[in-house]
Amino acid sequence: MKDFISVNQLNERRFYQIYENFQDFKNKYKNGETKLSTLRGYSVLLTFFENSTRTRTSFELAGKILGADVVNISSSSSSVKKGETLYDTIKTLEAMHSDFIVLRHSMSGAPALIAKEVKSHVINAGDGAHEHPTQAVLDAFTILEKKGKIEGLKILIVGDILHSRVARSDIKLLSDLGAKVSICGPKTMLPRHLEPFDIDFVYTDLDHALPDKDVVIFLRIQLERQKKPFFSSLNEYSIKYGLNQRRINMMKDDAVIMHPGPVNRGVEIQSELVYGNRSLILDQVENGLFTRMAIYKYLLEN
Repeated sequence: MKDFISVNQLNERRFYQIYENFQDFKNKYKNGETKLSTLRGYSVLLTFFENSTRTRTSFELAGKILGADVVNISSSSSSVKKGETLYDTIKTLEAMHSDFIVLRHSMSGAPALIAKEVKSHVINAGDGAHEHPTQAVLDAFTILEKKGKIEGLKILIVGDILHSRVARSDIKLLSDLGAKVSICGPKTMLPRHLEPFDIDFVYTDLDHALPDKDVVIFLRIQLERQKKPFFSSLNEYSIKYGLNQRRINMMKDDAVIMHPGPVNRGVEIQSELVYGNRSLILDQVENGLFTRMAIYKYLLEN
């Protein structure tokens, strides 16, 4: 496993090996060990051709905490602006002897394409509407920490399933780990062909979907990937698919909510509920750091 491109690369053994790394790094950090030498002498190139706050920052901090030399490359400051191809950009960067290349790109399959052509470890930080494997791993770790298990849990993913790379990766990984994953959203924002997905149930009515679920993951509406309107207004979407106090009261007493961020307050989740006592959103952000540290180490050792 030179690269981490897809959750399809993870079997149960690999997942729990990375989880052990995650727990070890988190415990060390909580105990004051904020500077480690795991990646000392190694270099990390963050090549982000789409906007990012959480993912880019956590990959950068993870590399620096582990002792790596971290360099940020963005589309606005790269030769892509001058007409250079992504392939040539990456080959140029590899010629500078980078050990890790963390890539986010709008083209589905870009990290897989690059990984075949370079010796560096390539990590997919999100490719188009295809996959976001490290987000799925941190989501799974967050659920595992809170619930003590994943197998047998009823997990609901709500929102723009059609355009969400997080949804695709979450569905695959959580299903493989034994969860019963359902989806809910407007018909226009659900995939037409659901055969590739291991889905327990498909809902279009959120009120019917919520009562028996253990975990509910809300998604951001991917307006930047929509070439046409998929619903009449944000207000209509919020009424039908947003989380409010009435819907919180419908959920199981121990049910929790998640969101990969950024949250559109008042659309996907009512503002006062974003960091409420049911929310694991800040846990996800924190766990993103230790998850990416764990993935760096796993790739280095394997």
